[in-house]
Amino acid sequence: MAEGKPDLDWNKVKSFAQQTSIDIGGAMLGAMSYIGDRLGIFKALDGAGAVTSEQLADKTGLNERYLREWLGAMAAARYLDYDPATRRYTMTPEQAMILAREDSPFFLGGFIQGIIPNLSITPKVMDAFRTGKGVRQSEYPPETFESMERSTATMYRHHLIRKWLPTMPQVVSALEAGGSALDVGCGSGRAAIALAKAFPRAKIFGFDAHPGSLERARNNARAEGLADRISFEVRDCTNLPSAAFDFISTFDVVHDSIDPAGLLRSINGALRRDGTYLMLEVNVSSRVEDNVNPMGRLMYSMSTLYCMSVSLGGGGAGIGACMGEERARELTREAGFTQFRRLPIDDLFSALYELRA
Repeated sequence: MAEGKPDLDWNKVKSFAQQTSIDIGGAMLGAMSYIGDRLGIFKALDGAGAVTSEQLADKTGLNERYLREWLGAMAAARYLDYDPATRRYTMTPEQAMILAREDSPFFLGGFIQGIIPNLSITPKVMDAFRTGKGVRQSEYPPETFESMERSTATMYRHHLIRKWLPTMPQVVSALEAGGSALDVGCGSGRAAIALAKAFPRAKIFGFDAHPGSLERARNNARAEGLADRISFEVRDCTNLPSAAFDFISTFDVVHDSIDPAGLLRSINGALRRDGTYLMLEVNVSSRVEDNVNPMGRLMYSMSTLYCMSVSLGGGGAGIGACMGEERARELTREAGFTQFRRLPIDDLFSALYELRA
């Protein structure tokens, strides 16, 4: 060892270089996947059978040379199957469930759509590294919120009514009897719409501080014929009406709120006697050492680019996406909730907590 210089394990250097190269390739592939989603190429491949780049160009009206290069990237990443003998590419039904079919319980197109708008905000996040001030929600492009809607649609379409609410029978009974439900941080309104469809006698509300998302929510409700069943309001949810709701939900809201403590106190006060609060948060730990895995890599990155930065951008707490169950218990206890139960739900992305006053 030269004086002042540590010995290097060159096998570790090479291994880490390989890992980093794979990650860089994954980042580049994200742009290719975004193109496939936004230009409808994934959907065009679904059910098309084995096609050449020329046939795909005819089908989509897109440039063959660009498609040929794009198809090479998808085949190299094993997002598509490739037969070198015929020069044809195939999207398998399994791949289509992830990439092309919006109604699939495994569809990830919304997350793919979010790649570019989240990356586009990076220069502002870099400035926040220097100032600590964060990035305001209003600074994010509209596509950010469209991608969020598509990302979360799967859980409302396939899980909320059929799998999650049955674990809380008191909620089902209350809503069937005509009780009231509020989705706090309702975004584009998909949870409220799912509740309105499932419980026609219930009174459904959706509150959010982001006007653009509420405009989408109202349009979505109109498209579903539910405009007169759901009340959407631009609202500061740290000041909710007292004892007004039988059921309140937040879906990935608390960790990126500006005032999580005030929000939870307000939710507690807004529940009627025997009411229930459902908090959904990211299925990760509050400890870094527990998150050294692909899910942790994803969530710390998304938190830096959006969740934590938006909270700090409003002068808030900046908890971040990886707050974990331990922090959830602490926050809800401080807000006055006395009953905390993690629901018996096995979900890769989400942890669900039932709270009672």
